[in-house]
Amino acid sequence: MDLTLLYRGPLASCDYDCPYCPFAKRRDSTAQLRTDRAALERFAHWAAAQADDRLSLLFTPWGEGLVRSWYRRTLAELSHLPHIRRVAIQTNLSCRTDWLAEADPDTLALWCTYHPGQTPYDRFLAKCRDLTDRGIRFSVGIVGLAEHLDAARRLRADLPPHVYLWINAADGHTYTDAEADLWTALDPLFPYSRRPHTSAGLPCRTGESVISVDGEGTVRRCHFVRAELGNLYDGSYRAALRPRPCPLAVCDCHIGYVHLETLPLYDVFAGGVLERIPGPAHLQTGGPLPVVLPG
Repeated sequence: MDLTLLYRGPLASCDYDCPYCPFAKRRDSTAQLRTDRAALERFAHWAAAQADDRLSLLFTPWGEGLVRSWYRRTLAELSHLPHIRRVAIQTNLSCRTDWLAEADPDTLALWCTYHPGQTPYDRFLAKCRDLTDRGIRFSVGIVGLAEHLDAARRLRADLPPHVYLWINAADGHTYTDAEADLWTALDPLFPYSRRPHTSAGLPCRTGESVISVDGEGTVRRCHFVRAELGNLYDGSYRAALRPRPCPLAVCDCHIGYVHLETLPLYDVFAGGVLERIPGPAHLQTGGPLPVVLPG
């Protein structure tokens, strides 16, 4: 069985405090960090044991995972397992990068976000260049706020042409056509992020070949639908895997709408859905990428 899992444990602490972030920030206690570490190790042990399946894993912590040694070690170890097709994590790239020498660059990938005001630009860019030198697959993105436009343009100019620069529409923000055009000039796929996607009743891969897992092993179809499908560790979720339409009115997050079957994003991101990297035919090289929004 081919299965994609989005794992989000109890970790909620972050070394950044971005004012536009919709997630509440807190400092995890020692006990909370121990709980998160135990939950991650349990998940990793489960994933390592599923040799009869082909797994793709995306870690989407509320906080920043790679500043924690257990996330770095887990990703590196999982990347060497033959039945793990991809292991990726969303990160602000504030951690050191030497641990990547222990990972398999053919399997591990990073979904990186630059947050102006939280880290010096040159420091972030130097880490991106180090990832390139190490042969690590990665994408880079930024939140599409007006005050970030100059930084985004600078990133596009300084990053290698093969590194995809994505723009996330700011949460709750409405863009005029003129504003959207500025961002689309940097990320031709920005129209997918600009507005929430109507999803009610539409076919979606979540709940069939894509699932969400929390620190206790509770399985849901995705992070945004609270109905439970079972538990990962007792195997009860497997009987619930089947095609099912989306029960929500709209889907406005990339890690959700990328799985909608009515959008062509599995073709656009072929081989790089988890790390948000377009396939070879669509890698950003200065030319347009196809955007086909449902009517």
